[in-house]
Amino acid sequence: MLSYYKNTLYEAGCDEAGRGPLAGPVYAAAVMLHPDRPILGLNDSKKLNEKQRNALRQEIEQKAMAWVVSSIDPETIDRINILQASLAAMRNCIERLKTKPSIVLVDGNKKIPYLPFEQYCFVKGDGLYESIAAASILAKCYRDDYMLKIHDEFPEYGWNENKGYPTEKHREATLKFGLSIYHRKSFKLKSSQSNLFEE
Repeated sequence: MLSYYKNTLYEAGCDEAGRGPLAGPVYAAAVMLHPDRPILGLNDSKKLNEKQRNALRQEIEQKAMAWVVSSIDPETIDRINILQASLAAMRNCIERLKTKPSIVLVDGNKKIPYLPFEQYCFVKGDGLYESIAAASILAKCYRDDYMLKIHDEFPEYGWNENKGYPTEKHREATLKFGLSIYHRKSFKLKSSQSNLFEE
């Protein structure tokens, strides 16, 4: 895991969480780490357990130079598609940072459109650079918190366990109860794709 792509104080890492679920928003985060406040244990959020993520979330929020979390609701996802919604959420984060970055590191292979900053894309970047890893942790934690909150409203879908991903229980519940107001109506799941997006 590398601390920086370039030796600059103004580097922002950006990542998203929730592209694959059948329900809930997609979340994104941008984080600018402080060089004098190291955070040990940063990694791709999917490689950490819930306890580790929550502990690192608190440390990131306390020590980072700047951080922002943003989300795009299911209605917008249905209207503009999940890729564009993910990029829009990341763009919102970068634009709202209180300290403006010199460069932006993006997890994935798509640059964030309409940003006046130099960008670098890295497939699996959340396992390469600490700033992207920190962003992945915040995005994952905030999205999981949201799914736990709306689980109380629709407990039949098991969002407290699957966080909206297309597990067998979740798919069976959509067949039995139909779609909730939080489901992405544009997502059409084939049986062969049932486990593609589980984390």
